[in-house]
Amino acid sequence: MKRIIALDLGTVRIGVAVTDPLGTFAQGIECWDAASGWMGKLGELMAQYGTDRLLLGLPRKEDGTEGEMAAKVRETAGRIAKRYPQVQIRFWDERYTSRVAQSAMIEGDLSRRKRKGKVDQIAASLILQNFIDAGGAEGFR
Repeated sequence: MKRIIALDLGTVRIGVAVTDPLGTFAQGIECWDAASGWMGKLGELMAQYGTDRLLLGLPRKEDGTEGEMAAKVRETAGRIAKRYPQVQIRFWDERYTSRVAQSAMIEGDLSRRKRKGKVDQIAASLILQNFIDAGGAEGFR
């Protein structure tokens, strides 16, 4: 099974997670500056893990509809697909993942400074783990 890379696309930071080789659990691995040239890093990461599978967190509103942020994620997906035509992109509802990640770090007594760089990475991991647990990884070909 090929690994899956997940991105939690934010306006400031991008959380990055990847599955283990068997595709059973997710691990947050990096956090990128959204204003940097992160698309090149994505290509390097896909090559490093030998995968063309990408999961993007899709921010939905409380009622499940898509808003402005979801449109930006879909636009970014289009740019990724244009740069890396071989990539298979899926979307997964990311509601509450940042909040859950933030709560877990507060409970773990991490300082505000340490939480800042980790919340997006943990959120990406939660998005990916939820996708795996729901059986979504089996739909990736």
